[in-house]
Parts: sequence; C-alpha cells; structure tokens
Amino acid sequence: MRVFVTGASGHIASAVIPELLANGHQVVGLARSNASAAKVASLGAEVRRGDLSDPDGLAAAARVVDGVIHLAFDHGMMRSGQWVKAAEKELAAIKAIGQALAGTGKPLVTTSGTLMLAMSGIKGRLGTEEDVVPGGPRVDSENHVISLARQGVRSSVIRLAPMVHSDLDKHGFTPALINFAREHGAAAFVGEGANRWPAADTRDVGVLYRLALEKAPAGTRLHGVGDEGIPFKTVAETIASQLGMEAKSVTPEEAPQYLGFLANFAQLDGAVSNARTRQALGWEPTHSGWVEDVKSGHYFA
Repeated sequence: MRVFVTGASGHIASAVIPELLANGHQVVGLARSNASAAKVASLGAEVRRGDLSDPDGLAAAARVVDGVIHLAFDHGMMRSGQWVKAAEKELAAIKAIGQALAGTGKPLVTTSGTLMLAMSGIKGRLGTEEDVVPGGPRVDSENHVISLARQGVRSSVIRLAPMVHSDLDKHGFTPALINFAREHGAAAFVGEGANRWPAADTRDVGVLYRLALEKAPAGTRLHGVGDEGIPFKTVAETIASQLGMEAKSVTPEEAPQYLGFLANFAQLDGAVSNARTRQALGWEPTHSGWVEDVKSGHYFA
C-alpha cells in the first residue's frame, strides 16, 4: 500500500514508518517544518508538507493513497494546558480525512489513549477494547473514527498506553516524569501509588499499527499495551533508583508541584487488557517491559 502518515516526524512514527517500509509499503509522511521534513526523509519516506491546521490539505493527501495512519496531535498545546483545544483540532483533522476516504473501503488507523477509560470511571477490573466512553476530549475523535465503518471506511483506533517507551522515546511521558524528578529532587507518586499505568515498547507498537493497517476489521478498537498495569509507586521507585534519589508520596494538592501537567493523569488507575487485540491481529509484544527498559539506562545517558 501507499500510506499517508501524519505525525511522521514524531516518536511513534519513528517505529511505524520503518515497520511499514520493511513490509513492502510505501510511505508519504506529513511534515510541518524543514526539520520535520528532514527527519521524515531520513526514515525513507516521501515528504508532504502540511499540518493539522489544514484539513483541506489532509483530505487531499488522503484521497491519493491506499490508506492513512493518523499519529499527529498537538502535544505542545496539550502541555500548555489547552487540552480541549488540542482535541478539537485533532477531531477536525480526522473528520476531513474520514470524509476523503468515505465509500472507498480503504483503511484509516488513528490514535487514542487507554487513560481515557480510566477517566471514564472504570474500576475493579481491567479495561478492555470493548469498553466505550460516550464522549469528551479526544474520545469524540475515537468515536467518530469508529462511526466511519458505517461510511465505507475500514477504520480502527489504537488506544496507546501512556508510557510508550524505548530508546526512540525522547519527549513522551517517561522522559517527562524523569525531568520532573530531576527538577524537584524526588520521583513523586500520589498517596499510596497503587494506581496503575500500562506501558508498551515503541517497536511493538509499530508492528501493531502495521497489522491494523493491513487487516483490522472496520470499526475496531485496539490496545497498544504490553505491560497491562504498573503501580505508579513502582514507576516512581524505578525512576528514583536510576537517579539516586527518593521516591516520594505526595498529596493530590501537592501533585501539580511535583508532576506538572501530568498531575491529574498520574492519579488515574488505568490498567487495561490487550487480549482482544492479540487475538484479532495475531499481535504479540516481544520487547522488554517498562521497568526493565528504564533500568537499562538509556533514558539517563
């Protein structure tokens, strides 16, 4: 297939694009700057200039390919506190791409997050791919993509774990937590730290996107998760041990001081299952788990 990839200079794309190329696909990668274009080209993809602020341009790019993988999200806007506006921007882009693909039967693979399930209040069990959140920021994008199955698009959504980790990860939640710990002299967790976060290796996620593109049924939700749920205290203790500092329990009121824009997310209990994803696509994570990867030291080099 000839595949249009948004967010092509980002962390996830650094695994997705090589995975696609290694399996015989051609890639056209969206780049919004000269630096992004250079990175996309270095991965072996054709460069198309543009960004999420140009829905018409995204639609035009989608019309001339065999499938789309949407990875882009305005993380800078999210980190500045404009989470809702960032989600609205993404939804407009997805609607434009979906309209361009309507009636074609072509695949559209987009990105959501497993923490959306935790924010919806699921408790006492692992979240599954069948769990649906009615609406909200970014959830609206997920639900719109699923609805495109009724409009002749082979649509699927990959809910990524909050910690997608590897030596390719330079700006994700794991580096953010490490930076917060360095800044404040302690790796923080809230309360007892029993709440759990899932994780996945970047290269395993790259394989999942490729499999979803090739064979995910229309209207499918998938979980990009290797570790189903790591206690947040363990996350903090693992980071602390590598930095030679303490892991510190903080109150919900103190959390913003120690955890910045992640303060609210860091209190969510978001353990999820990947069983249906593995069964549907034959996907099996093969790389190391988050704790082992962080202990390998590359995040601290």
